[in-house]
Amino acid sequence: MTLTGDGIPAYEIKENVAWDNIPYTPEIAAIAKNCRAVCFGSLAQRFMTSWATIRQFLDDTPADCLKKFDINLRQQFYTKDVIEESLKRCNILKINDEELVVINRMYGYEGLDMRSACEKILNEYHLKMLVLTCGTNGSYVFTDDGLTSFQDTPKVEVTDTVGAGDSFTGSFCAAIINGKPVQEAHKKAVEVSAFVCTQNGAMPTLPERLLK
Repeated sequence: MTLTGDGIPAYEIKENVAWDNIPYTPEIAAIAKNCRAVCFGSLAQRFMTSWATIRQFLDDTPADCLKKFDINLRQQFYTKDVIEESLKRCNILKINDEELVVINRMYGYEGLDMRSACEKILNEYHLKMLVLTCGTNGSYVFTDDGLTSFQDTPKVEVTDTVGAGDSFTGSFCAAIINGKPVQEAHKKAVEVSAFVCTQNGAMPTLPERLLK
């Protein structure tokens, strides 16, 4: 990975590495059966072993498990089948505005505006929520009961953006499984993600105000 001058990461993605070959072990199966929340993406599903393990893990989670598909379309490492099967298994989709353009093209939604495309995906795949991030233009959460939450992107001095998306996802999921309303969970996710952008590295120590 390298960083551009404005802190945006560029990746060289190696193939057939350890996370492409994750076996489904009894230990992993035990975790799945007691899982409250799981986040997964498309990149780790490019090789058969990890692809099968991720699907089996998702199928073995409890009915009330929060399953968030953080789509993360990277280079050529995704297929329509991977996306389709992941959408069927998740109950929350996180996608950015650039990825939404790709999905719109893939599914023939080009004539739809941003909101309509998100609502169509939400309804067709019976999702609880769809999280759309739009960089400096803010982010949205659409829910299955018609709620829309919008948060502006805070203006911060960016050091690097590595970990910003994952910190958003983790903070949002943690707030939801702890019973916070969608708007509050969304606000917390945006605040944590903005802070991470001001720090070096993907996992900085969060200040107390963000841990409360």
